[in-house]
Amino acid sequence: MLGGIKSFLKERLRHDARNPDRAQALQVATAAILLEVSRADFEIDDQELETIADALEKTFSLDREAVQELIAEALEEDDEKLSLYPFLQLVNDRCSHEEKFSIIADLWRVAYADGRLDKYEEYQIRRIADLLYVPHSEFIRAKLTVQSSETS
Repeated sequence: MLGGIKSFLKERLRHDARNPDRAQALQVATAAILLEVSRADFEIDDQELETIADALEKTFSLDREAVQELIAEALEEDDEKLSLYPFLQLVNDRCSHEEKFSIIADLWRVAYADGRLDKYEEYQIRRIADLLYVPHSEFIRAKLTVQSSETS
């Protein structure tokens, strides 16, 4: 299922290739949202950054150098905006329910990357899921999907 979602995202990005600014904006927004969870426990862990880089690389078919530039840009934009809402609004405007579910699953992967789930990380994911209009049942399904893949 997640493979289908990621291929749908890739197809949408190919469609956005005619307007690279739109594609870049979605990439930055997704990176900023993923980084928000890594910051929730007040320490950005190397494993969390690696998980974020892997998610961005797979979702947007980017090479490692482009991913590092994207993360740097997202950190800079996030600091400038002082709010996650512009990024969330962009995702709400441009992404389907399945794409949002994929983002929530990636948020759980980031939260579990360091081997423990902090209560602030879980709170942040719940908040983001609410703001992306992802139902609680889907929030839980994403968590369980990631938990089961982490233990296998």
